[in-house]
Parts: sequence; structure tokens; C-alpha cells
Amino acid sequence: MTAMMLGALLSAVGAGQYEATWESLDTRPNPQWFEDAKFGIFIHWGVYSVPAWGAKDAYAEWYWNHMQNKDGATWKFHEKTYGPNFKYQDFAPMFKAELFNPAEWADIFKRSGAKYIVLTSKHHEGFCLWPSRESWNWNSVDIGPHRDLCGDLTAAVREAGLRMGFYYSIYEWYNPLYQQDVVKYTNQHMLPQLKDLVERYQPDIVWPDGEWDHPSGTWRSTEFLAWLFNESPAPPDIVVNDRWGKETRNRHGGFATPEYGHLPKGRLVDAGLFEECQGMGKSFGYNRNEAAEDYRTSTELLHLLIDNVSRGGNLLLDIGPTGDGRIPCIMQQRLLDMGAWLDVNGDAIYGADKWPDAPKMDKVRFTTKGDAVYAICLEWPSAELVVEMPRAIGNVTVTMLGHDGPVGASADGKTLRIAVPQLTIDALPCQHAYVFRIAGANP
Repeated sequence: MTAMMLGALLSAVGAGQYEATWESLDTRPNPQWFEDAKFGIFIHWGVYSVPAWGAKDAYAEWYWNHMQNKDGATWKFHEKTYGPNFKYQDFAPMFKAELFNPAEWADIFKRSGAKYIVLTSKHHEGFCLWPSRESWNWNSVDIGPHRDLCGDLTAAVREAGLRMGFYYSIYEWYNPLYQQDVVKYTNQHMLPQLKDLVERYQPDIVWPDGEWDHPSGTWRSTEFLAWLFNESPAPPDIVVNDRWGKETRNRHGGFATPEYGHLPKGRLVDAGLFEECQGMGKSFGYNRNEAAEDYRTSTELLHLLIDNVSRGGNLLLDIGPTGDGRIPCIMQQRLLDMGAWLDVNGDAIYGADKWPDAPKMDKVRFTTKGDAVYAICLEWPSAELVVEMPRAIGNVTVTMLGHDGPVGASADGKTLRIAVPQLTIDALPCQHAYVFRIAGANP
């Protein structure tokens, strides 16, 4: 976003421009910082992190919901491990987060190369990680850690120079008010709670979920967003997703949120406004039933990031901390591997755009920035990398990110031939993927 565009955005917000209609709200430009950031970290952490169990193809954070199926794997595990009379609520005092060190978390996040964080302030079971008035004795200050987890992590993340946001579940599975009267639930519980979260922490991202039972009108989503953009103390360049009602995904809001899936056609995806969210394994919350082979490798996760950025989007990669407040070592290792790669190759990711003219190559992805194109090789390209360009090219300069030596290149019409440096293993600039910067290729 240019200075002029940012100024227009600030003026529009200050003037209360946005009305409580999708027609008005959808005219708001997506803040450039988010589109440039490319890589964020999702955190699923709560009472469900105590049992930390699900079938290998299930979300562990849905533990309470899955307990209701008395023939299912979760109930059988629960009955065997905790007994049939142990209620989900009995896990809350066990969620102590006694080893939680927000500064250590923030350090890992910064070293991962991520630019923003999205913490589950409240998942579908309704337990809040801040002292919510609307969830008395079902929040992390009244019970369990006796600590404002949202506030502590927000302070540490911002101290590390990163953006901070919150996931928030609009609905709650077993809240009696929600089950009896969704209108009262929205007016008396959900909206006051969500506004409290914004007013306390002034997040950079609001990431709702659990919207699918009702249309956005029932949730009063457009009213909330008009308040958020026009009146709230949130930053003027706050970002919101598309999960505001059962009709809104990929149609309304700031960016689409595909989850473990291919991009559907729709207003937001078609405009290149999307953020893929995935866990390192199958589950978002920590799942003790997942073994090492259930986690994707660092190479696979980096290729996921590269692929999303090459299509114009972001990656929100999830971690699931333990109930005592640790980031599992396997998750730390994956994040640090990604950071090491981004230290070398971040120029091809941060602030880069999709290259609309990119040729289709099985093991190469492309991004662009300024007049340069970045060819990101998912495998070592052997002795020569041949790229069929969309148009005839003249003088180009090719460099390999992280390698100081020269890179030979020749152009013949639309064919660009790059002489790949022949390096020993100890001289490779990085692992997992290798980037060539082609200056002058995108006039």
C-alpha cells in the first residue's frame, strides 16, 4: 500500500466512512502489511491441550465435542484414561500453563521468520484465555493458570516486533444461552465479549470462526465490523478474515481462509486475498496420538509456504502448545528450520507478488518484486535450469540467493538458460529449496 493509499484508509476510518453493510465494508482495502507479511503462526491452546488427544485424522481441539459420540475413539480413550464420570470441565484446573514463558515463545516466533501471530482467544468450547466478564469461572484468570494469557503473549510478541491477532469462536457448542436463543447469545454474550477483546488488546488481526450455523445478519457481523473500523481503539490497519456468517466465506471480509484444501473460486481468492491455514500434522491442537511420521517435514512445510506465496497468498502455520505451556520440540525445530531458510531467501517471499505470467514447471515456483522474478526450485536443479519465459527477453542478470559467486545465464528469444553453480554440500546456501533472482525479467 502506498503512502497515499494508507492516508486514504486512515481518513476513511477517521471519518466513519464504513457503513454496516457488506457493500460498504467490502470497499475497504486490505492493509498492505498483511499482504507483504506472507507467513504467520496460528496457536491452538486451551483446556483441550490437557487431554491433548484425538484420532489421527481428527482435530484434538474438538475433544469435548467428540466425547459426545459414545461409540467414537475419543470417548473410548476418555473413559479408559479418566473414567466415565470425569467431565470435560474437570480438565480446566489441570490447564495450569506453569511452564509458559511468553518471551521464549516470541523469540521462537521471531526466529521462525513469521511476521504475525494469531492466538485462539476462545475456541468452540467457550473457555477464554483472558479475564472475560461474559465467561465467569470459565477463563484462564479465574481458573487454571490464573493468568491473562492473551495479554502476556501480546506484550511479548509486540516486544519482539511482530503483529498480534486473535482467533475468536463466534459460537459455543454447549453454552445454554446459545442453545436456547442465539439472538440473546449474540447480544448479551458474543458481541460484548468480542468487543472487550478488541478494546483490551487492540489486535492487528481479528480472526473469527464457528460462523457456519447462522448468516452474518444473525451474528450482527456488519455492525461489529463498522464499529471495529470506525470507532474502536484497534489499529487503523487492522485485518479481518472472511468467517462472519454461513454465507460469507470467500465473499466478504478481508481475506479468504482455505483450510487443508484447494482454493475455491470466489471474490477474495480471485483477487489474490487468501491465507491458507494448516497444522504441522493433521490436528491444530496438540495431539499426543500423533507420532513423528504424522508431522510434515521442514521441507514439506517450506514448500507449502512457497506454493501459497507463488499463488499470491499467505500461510498461517499452526502450532499446538502443551497444557503446561511448552511448544513441543518437534514444532520448534520445524519453525526454526523455516526461519533459517527465510534468513537466506526471504527476499523471494516477503513483499513478493504472484507472477501472473509464470510458466508452469513441476518443481519450480515463481514470485516477483519490482522488475525481478524469483525462480524458487523445490529440488536442486542439476547443471542447468531452463525457463521458458512468457515473452522474449533481453539483458537479464541472474544471482542465486545466499551464494556470492557469479551465475551464468543466456537468453535465446523466450528461453532463459541458467548455469547452476556446481557447489559442494557444505557450500550450499540453504536446504529445502533454492532461489534464483532474475533481474530485469518483469519489465
